[in-house]
Amino acid sequence: MPAASFARFSSFLHVLLLLSRGAYGQAPGTFAAGGSTLVSAMMFLGSDDKVYILDKAEANEAQIKGHPAWASVWDIATHKAQLVDTLSNPFCAAGALLPNSSWVTFGGNHAVHPTTKPASGGVEDYKINGGDPGLNPADVYQETAIRVLKPSGCTGDVNNWGPECQWYDDPATLKMMKARWYATAETLGDGTVLLVGGMVGGGYINRNFHSSDLAGQGGMAENTYELYPRRADLTEPRPSNFLANAGGLNTYAHTFTLKSGKVFLQANVSTIILDPSTWEETSLPDMPDGVVRVYPASAGVAMLPLTPANNYNPTILFCGGTNALSDDDWGDYGTPHVDTWKLTASADCRRITPEPEDGSAVDYEKDDDMLDPRTMGQFIILPNGKLLMLNGGKKGTAGYTTHTPDTPWEQLPFGMSLAAEEVLTPAIYDPEAPAGKRWSDEGLAAAKLPRLYHSTAILLPDGSVIIAGSNPNADVVVPNGSNPAPGKPYYTTYDAEIFYPPYFANISSRPVVETAIPKTLTYGGAFFNLTLSNKYDSPNDAAVSAKVVLLRPGFSTHAMNMGQRYMQLNSTYSVSDDGKVTLSVSPPPPNSNLLTPGQVLFFVVVDGVPSVGTHVLVGNGQFGAQPVNAVVELPPNAESRKFSAGGDSQSDASHESGDKEKSGHTAIVIGVAVAAVLVLAIALAIGICYCRRRKTNYATVPIGSPRTRPRDAEMATSQYRDSSYSASFPAAAYRTPGHASGTMSDLNLPPQQPRNYEQFPSSPRMAPATH
Repeated sequence: MPAASFARFSSFLHVLLLLSRGAYGQAPGTFAAGGSTLVSAMMFLGSDDKVYILDKAEANEAQIKGHPAWASVWDIATHKAQLVDTLSNPFCAAGALLPNSSWVTFGGNHAVHPTTKPASGGVEDYKINGGDPGLNPADVYQETAIRVLKPSGCTGDVNNWGPECQWYDDPATLKMMKARWYATAETLGDGTVLLVGGMVGGGYINRNFHSSDLAGQGGMAENTYELYPRRADLTEPRPSNFLANAGGLNTYAHTFTLKSGKVFLQANVSTIILDPSTWEETSLPDMPDGVVRVYPASAGVAMLPLTPANNYNPTILFCGGTNALSDDDWGDYGTPHVDTWKLTASADCRRITPEPEDGSAVDYEKDDDMLDPRTMGQFIILPNGKLLMLNGGKKGTAGYTTHTPDTPWEQLPFGMSLAAEEVLTPAIYDPEAPAGKRWSDEGLAAAKLPRLYHSTAILLPDGSVIIAGSNPNADVVVPNGSNPAPGKPYYTTYDAEIFYPPYFANISSRPVVETAIPKTLTYGGAFFNLTLSNKYDSPNDAAVSAKVVLLRPGFSTHAMNMGQRYMQLNSTYSVSDDGKVTLSVSPPPPNSNLLTPGQVLFFVVVDGVPSVGTHVLVGNGQFGAQPVNAVVELPPNAESRKFSAGGDSQSDASHESGDKEKSGHTAIVIGVAVAAVLVLAIALAIGICYCRRRKTNYATVPIGSPRTRPRDAEMATSQYRDSSYSASFPAAAYRTPGHASGTMSDLNLPPQQPRNYEQFPSSPRMAPATH
């Protein structure tokens, strides 16, 4: 079988497996085992079938190339992980998606573990010679690292992958200007990545106690901005008064690119808008009631769905964190100055629209409180536009410690964890529900495992969510192994779980798209058509409820999903007398700030039930200002009279909305034999559909194909380019393999990246942190 045909057949089997397992293998609102991830702490969805996971260098029993592993790839269909290697230690790194759908991570730190005498407090470097797990800090310490990976085309067994599928990690070629640990990465409208703040050394919060050096904290803080790729006018990082004045509560700052191209930032209780073209910081109102949302308070934060109804204007939602600590209580790099696990986290939620279009003043608006207080709660945006909140604890903060001023090592009640009372039951937030009715956990089961510090979660293409990680410790802690805190409850967790949202009650009615989904979307331009199979009692009602969604799950770490964004595309519908629904769909609006260039998951959602998502590319795959096209008017909606009131008898059938999230009890009482027959029928139908689609050219449908492209005069195409960037960024100059584990081929790296770096390692390390 030709390789291309085999790949397509494998993809078909993968979708079939997801459909059959999702339809009858898992009850809605419940968790299922997801296998071992082998490592934990950071995670992103690299392709339709692979999740990539990163960790810190520590005493992991999993080994690769003679050292403990801190990177793996988890297969969605099999729930099995395989180890991969990276040169540097991505401990508490930042991550982002590049325009050509490569992923990049920034920074990290050296490997640490508790001191040999934990009672004295503190952590230390792994020893270079002998002892411990034998890690050499000189080999894994790279706080200025830039690691790049392009998952495209990397399928099947990881052991068969070539260098093009490996992490490119070469400090002689790629480095940040400054060391950054706990930084934030935010992609801008031209694909450039804004890097925000971070620590140089340290641990808990980014300050020395009562230090007068707000900007630098004696060389321990990096309260600056820089860009990747470097802009020609940015030869040094730009200092940030906002970060310096945040009192140490400024790591993993919350950032969101706005419609204007400016960036919303929030840290401690302060809020600004940053103009990255001028570096001007404009203050907005403070967070009400003194609730801290950034690490280590670690609230759940997300941009609400961008839709035609809200004119694609961003609104940011904050839920949880804490206001239970005074400024002194927050302590310093070493540890909090209070026993945080005794303090209840916040359940408070606020939303803010940073650039209101109705002339109103910018301010935080009170939203419904969560059902439980949470620190390290994490928002996952679902394809139906609702937000899943999961993970975290009711008390304390993120982070770990070996002591506090009041409690020595031997008396720490939860091992090194600074949080307690894990919240196992998720909740769902509906942004379209009226105030007072936005939160619900009805029908949602509890997870099996606590997910506290270093937990992760990512949406999968089938609409389920993988949850992994949790390690509130300086090193690996297992119940029956090398455990520095015997009898304590919060161990290192490599066991994943899969959560199935309530729409899995109706998953057998998933939308099936008969026509090819475009593989590339422009900003603005001609609409394209999608035809859905006839599987609805009332096709007219299905058409009214249908929406097309682009969803980027983001880079998950520390209760954040950097770059997570949801966009509903503008669409209209027509219903034919054979019951098929055709959607006419506009590409993303002609503004790349709303959805930055790169890959996104493409879903069709009918009655709140999503299709199986697939990745498509938005933009031209290059750094630089994205070409934009005039918006083409959509055709009007057209229902079928056959299925209207008084028409065919099918019009009397009642098709309840998936948004009502039916209980699915009928599916539960179906016998095993009947279920097996149904699954077989689905498989046969999909196989027939697949073969027909192959015969009708399943290849990419270009936007504006002859059947939908308007006249050239109607297109009124408008393209522009920022003079700061060339049209493309050849990677030929960066293909020297050096000692990197991957290849730079087709990584689309910019020529601005200097090559004259000093030899690695380049600078002395700061004194080891004490958490």
